[in-house]
Amino acid sequence: MDTRLRDKVCMITGASGGIGREIARLFAEEGALLVLQGNTQFAGLQEFVRENGWGERTLCLQYDVSDRNACFDAARQGADRFGRLDVCVANAGRWPKEDVSFEQMSEERLRSTLDSNLFGAAFTAQAFIAELARSGPREDQDGASLVFTGSTAARFGERDHADYSISKAAMYGMVRTLKNEISRIDPYARVNLVEPGWTMTHMARPALQDDDTVRNVVKTLGLRQIARATDIARTVAFLSSPALARHISGEALTVAGGDRKCVV
Repeated sequence: MDTRLRDKVCMITGASGGIGREIARLFAEEGALLVLQGNTQFAGLQEFVRENGWGERTLCLQYDVSDRNACFDAARQGADRFGRLDVCVANAGRWPKEDVSFEQMSEERLRSTLDSNLFGAAFTAQAFIAELARSGPREDQDGASLVFTGSTAARFGERDHADYSISKAAMYGMVRTLKNEISRIDPYARVNLVEPGWTMTHMARPALQDDDTVRNVVKTLGLRQIARATDIARTVAFLSSPALARHISGEALTVAGGDRKCVV
């Protein structure tokens, strides 16, 4: 099935992580042009791109998404390189592994998580929409797409990780507001949210090495399995596709195996 992502310019933040790499891989397979952001694992991202031979069809940029100016500079560099931006996946984020109850959580940790997850996503969205306003909509009416990577922690909460839950819960408001704003620039543009549950990535792997944690995770799932990064990537590609999801906007699509509640 044709996703119509071929030759679309797709900006993906957090492309050096497990889910981000799979999103980049799948978009590349669909023939997209890639603008990939990495930060602390940037060298690994560059090697990943070289190994796959994506070269001229990919621009790798190293910056911190919590830096608003850097986000705007990156969006401009991507548009200058490939002519415009068509798709943005605001995927960058962090999950602090230490369990800390909310009343004991330091200001530094709370601000750090919000800066990375919430403000990083907001600045990325601002930069993308600003570039869309500069270039205008595509003449072929394949509308732009902005997809946020959220989390089921936003819906169910996550004990001792309130900072993470807060940062992801705020994305609901962004999605449902921006869907009404972006269409003033591009009448076919869409904004959506992918809401993964526990997913086997480098970031989550240490926690999922514990058998008790895995048992707690899967006992509330209709599908008794941990998601793979490719499961999330395919959902992002679906929502980004102007062919497959042209009439879907302002929605949160949960990819969590039928999770009913979080007990971890």
